[in-house]
Amino acid sequence: MSKINYSQISEVLINSLRNKFQNYKPEPASMPFHTRLLGKDRMALFSFIHSLNTNFGTSIFEPVALALASSKFKAAKSQATAGNKISESAQRVIQDIMDDLTAANTKPNKPEEINAIRKVCQTGKMRNVKLTKVDILLEANDGSLFLFDIKTAKPNKGGFKEFKRTLLEWTACVLAEYPKANVNTVIAIPYNPYEPKPYSRWTMAGMLDLENELKVASEFWDFIGGDGAYLDLLEIFEKVGIELRPEIDAYFARYTSK
Repeated sequence: MSKINYSQISEVLINSLRNKFQNYKPEPASMPFHTRLLGKDRMALFSFIHSLNTNFGTSIFEPVALALASSKFKAAKSQATAGNKISESAQRVIQDIMDDLTAANTKPNKPEEINAIRKVCQTGKMRNVKLTKVDILLEANDGSLFLFDIKTAKPNKGGFKEFKRTLLEWTACVLAEYPKANVNTVIAIPYNPYEPKPYSRWTMAGMLDLENELKVASEFWDFIGGDGAYLDLLEIFEKVGIELRPEIDAYFARYTSK
């Protein structure tokens, strides 16, 4: 990782945490038994971590990914739009793919699915659509596009069907405008909560093409920033945490039980 990226990412983390401290107010919910047992400071910390987890993706992972990608990719955007039109024929192809996967008639195969959508991406009436925003959109130097949907470390198993549809619809939107584009739509999971054990990918196998539609932990960060980027990021997070420790302690000291 370059010194520029190292500095950028450190600044992103510091600014995100300081902004959170300035604007965060613990939820007013009364938990008298928990508070008396654990103390106000620990309950404030618990509430803060829970709040941070809910927007970790947008407030930290996305800006970190953009900073990391700046030296490797031609362009990088967060909360981008894949497009706003899909052909009726592409919609039918997507539904057929989803029906076959749901019924386990076929196994997910992203290259074949993309080819099927590409053949009809501009066929029939074009319909206006409003799709889920792309968390991270990258354009490589050769023009290849990579659209990432960043998910929590333990996504709900029942959500994989909607994840798959989102990836296919993003593909159709991009191809509706750029029918020859090399487009890749991927689910990204920033870290593996099961380490040192492998990530439990089997739960996604029926819907996602694991080789082409899923990147977990180092697979994701090293793809964006180059080999070793994941380990470099962990080091940066640790150093920023040490640097901000006095500020963090001072913030939660305000809630110390008396």
